[in-house]
Amino acid sequence: MITKRPADARGIGRASWLESRHSFSFADYQDPAHMNFRALRVINEDVIAPGGGFATHGHRDMEILTYVLEGALAHRDSLGNGSTIQPGEVQVMHAGTGIEHSEFNASHAEPVHLLQIWILPDKPGHVPGYQQRAFGGAQTKGKLRLVASRDGRADSLLIHQDASVFAGKLTAGAALDHALAPGRSAWVQVAKGAVTLNGVALAAGDGAAVTDETELSLRADAASEILLFDLA
Repeated sequence: MITKRPADARGIGRASWLESRHSFSFADYQDPAHMNFRALRVINEDVIAPGGGFATHGHRDMEILTYVLEGALAHRDSLGNGSTIQPGEVQVMHAGTGIEHSEFNASHAEPVHLLQIWILPDKPGHVPGYQQRAFGGAQTKGKLRLVASRDGRADSLLIHQDASVFAGKLTAGAALDHALAPGRSAWVQVAKGAVTLNGVALAAGDGAAVTDETELSLRADAASEILLFDLA
């Protein structure tokens, strides 16, 4: 079964420097029908104005992934990490027993467009940590590249949950399949473009919850960028 989450049905968050869309309940947007999907707790699509950003704040017991679509995001945290995240790179932050961080647009001229993703950990109390890796170029072109997983296989980033996160970039007309093991579900998020998933049309910003399926068939109806979450 494919349950579509249309882009224009998402929650909205705004500030003078921020335009945000929430696939699941977050901050002032609370909808009991859209709290999470399995361990996937947050998908926020954020556009941050030049010079804007999130001042230092704290998190606990959450696996936080940042996926930049356009522009560059400057990161600082209480573990001493400082970096700039650009398109083709993925950041994972293990909030664990507690971490503080800030995220700002690295440019004073151009906006930064990103997806921030929260995944519930398998248990509380993990040691806080930080990872960042590039998955650009041929790694995601025409395929689903594993970018985060429980065991770090295939040179993916480690997350503390039985979830596998894939990123892919497809040219118009390209198609690919993804098999789901028995008992597993998936979420597909269209970051750019338009795809058809098992016969269901999805445009940029749309998401889809997948249950009771064994095979996902994706066809790009335009040049597209997608994330796929394979979830226990």
